[in-house]
Amino acid sequence: MYKTLSDFLKEHFDGKIQKLSINAGFTCPNRDGTVGWGGCTYCNNQSFNPEYCETSESVTEQLERGKEFFARKYPSMRYLAYFQAYTSTYGEVEHLISLYEEALKVKDIVGLVIGTRPDCMPPTLLSYLSELAKRTFVMVEYGVESCLDRTLLRINRGHDFSCAAEAIRKTHDAGIYVGVHLILGLPGESHEDIMSQAELLNNLPLDTLKLHQLQIIKGTKMAKEYAEHPEDFSLYKTSEEYADLVCDFIIRLRPDITLERFTSSSPKSLLIAPDWGMKNYEFVELVKKRLALLGR
Repeated sequence: MYKTLSDFLKEHFDGKIQKLSINAGFTCPNRDGTVGWGGCTYCNNQSFNPEYCETSESVTEQLERGKEFFARKYPSMRYLAYFQAYTSTYGEVEHLISLYEEALKVKDIVGLVIGTRPDCMPPTLLSYLSELAKRTFVMVEYGVESCLDRTLLRINRGHDFSCAAEAIRKTHDAGIYVGVHLILGLPGESHEDIMSQAELLNNLPLDTLKLHQLQIIKGTKMAKEYAEHPEDFSLYKTSEEYADLVCDFIIRLRPDITLERFTSSSPKSLLIAPDWGMKNYEFVELVKKRLALLGR
C-alpha cells in the first residue's frame, strides 16, 4: 500500500492530531513584484481557505475557532497550527517569529506546519525554525507544483526546480520535516512527463507529499487560458482516470514517503473543471481498491 498521514503522525504523537489552517494575512512575492506579478496562473487562494480563517482575526482567534469546530466530535483532539494561505514565510523575520510563537502558546497546539515557496526561506528564519524543531514539531511544506522547468515557466511559478530541490535539502539538513505539494495534469505535461517526476522526488529528503489534480478555478489566468484554448489541457474527466494516474505515480515513489492526500476540493462556486462530485475519502478508497488490484 502506501504510508498515510495517520501513519506518519502516529510516529510522532499519541492520540488524534488535526491541522488547523491559519490565514495570517500574508501575500506572495509572485504577486507584489518581488519575483513577478499576477501570481501563478492556476492560483486563487480562496479555493483552499477554510471558513474559519478570517484575516480580521488574530492567529489565536482563528485557532480557537478551529478548535471549536473539531472539538465537538473529538474533545481530546490536539492540533498542529497550519500557516496555509499564500506564502507563510514571506515577511519580516521578527514578525513571522511572533506569529509562530503566538500559535504555539494556544492550548493543545503541539506543533507548526508552515506552507511556503522554495524561494522564500531566508537563512535567518531557517536557523530559527531549526532551533524551534528541537523543542516542538515543525514541518515546512513547499509548493513545488512541478519538477519540470518548462512547466514552472508556463505557469508563472517564478522559480525553477533546482531552487525547490535546494530548499528541500537545506530544510532537511536543518532538522525540520519537509513536505511537498505537486499538481498532476498541468498543461503541456504528458503521462511520461508526470511519471518522471516521481524519480526526481525520490532523490530528495522529503517526508510527506501532497498530490493535487489540476483544477481550473474562476478568477485565475489559467481559467482564461482554458476558455480560449481548451485543447491545451488534458484534464482528467473522471475520477477513475485520475485514480489510475495516481496509482501509476505511487508505485514509482519511495515507500517511506508519506502520501498526505491525492486531491484538492475547491468550492463549487469557484470550480470550473473537473467536477467529479466525489469526496476526498471516497477517492482514497478508489485508489486503495486500484492498488489492491495491482497487488500493492
